[in-house]
Amino acid sequence: MPESSSPARVALVGAGGIATVSHLPALVAAGDAVQVVAVCDVDPARANELADAHGVPGRYTDLATLLDRERPDLVVVATPPVAHRAAVIAALDAGAWVWCEKPPTLSLAEYDEILAHERDGGPYASYVFQHRFGSAAQRLREQIRDGELGAPHVAVCNTLWYRGHDYFAVPWRGKWETEGGGPTMGHGIHQMDLLLDLLGDWQEVHAVAATLGRRIETEDVSLAIVRFESGAVGSIVNSLLSARETSYLRFDFADATVEVEHLYGYDNSHWRWTSAPHVADQARVDGWAPAENTPSSHRAQLRALLAGMAAGERPAAGGADGRRVMELITAMYQSAITGRPVTRAELDPSNPFYHSLNGGDLPAAISSLRNRKADHV
Repeated sequence: MPESSSPARVALVGAGGIATVSHLPALVAAGDAVQVVAVCDVDPARANELADAHGVPGRYTDLATLLDRERPDLVVVATPPVAHRAAVIAALDAGAWVWCEKPPTLSLAEYDEILAHERDGGPYASYVFQHRFGSAAQRLREQIRDGELGAPHVAVCNTLWYRGHDYFAVPWRGKWETEGGGPTMGHGIHQMDLLLDLLGDWQEVHAVAATLGRRIETEDVSLAIVRFESGAVGSIVNSLLSARETSYLRFDFADATVEVEHLYGYDNSHWRWTSAPHVADQARVDGWAPAENTPSSHRAQLRALLAGMAAGERPAAGGADGRRVMELITAMYQSAITGRPVTRAELDPSNPFYHSLNGGDLPAAISSLRNRKADHV
């Protein structure tokens, strides 16, 4: 780690769209707190283009060489999912903290392998779950913690997006081996992570999934019913077939309903607090919404990550905290493929789905998801 007065030396691994649109703007917004020293990509032209556009001096096609020469404090991993595990482990072993794009890994086994390469006090790996870090979500988290809204009862978590056939022309998309799964893994993970961050641990999930409209190995839609340890129940829908795209979360508490509807990010204006009919204290209701307005963003999460680095403390969205949504996703695939409910307690190394989200039986997984096909596929 650098001295508190020195900027964190940052290396960016992966020079694709998410690095350009989200990560570099977040790093630029961090100002003097960071210094981007290198970009790494298997495509040298892409690495050079991104580095030239942002004045980054180091350009590499090999991560090991970058780590040896640059000695970064923080490595941002923005590669396709299949490359996450190796890049994160290499960076941790070199003494760098890691901020990795979602999904964290392709399996719980890979996630736990990464944990074994962390050290007390850092370096740690954390993952991009930026929806946790907007002011409205943070305010709701405080309210739940303090019991301000009453007990949680019902939740709705919908990621209804649209991705056409051309989206899957990218070779690694829509394949178990390289993407890990479909919208349950790669798209709805943000909303589901926020759901779990707010409502806590889950006990059991019953899910269905299908490949209805896209020429892919994985699912293009999934639905699930989740029972939480608190006793609350929730429904989850993840889709890439929804022409009117939306991301929607709803929480029904004893004293209020809280909702957010957005697409790829929110600010306070996307949230709504509605009091239950028996809540007559208007001053209490007026105090439910947050005073500040911090949008959900890579920038907001990066600030929290840098603070964790400076303190030598594990940042949010890593370790057991980041693993929770991977557990839910694993159980959703297991339930959808096997046709039975799955409990969180089942997700240990003796379970084949712990090692692979399709259970290690690719033909059976594909067959189970294609239980109904659209005529045009």
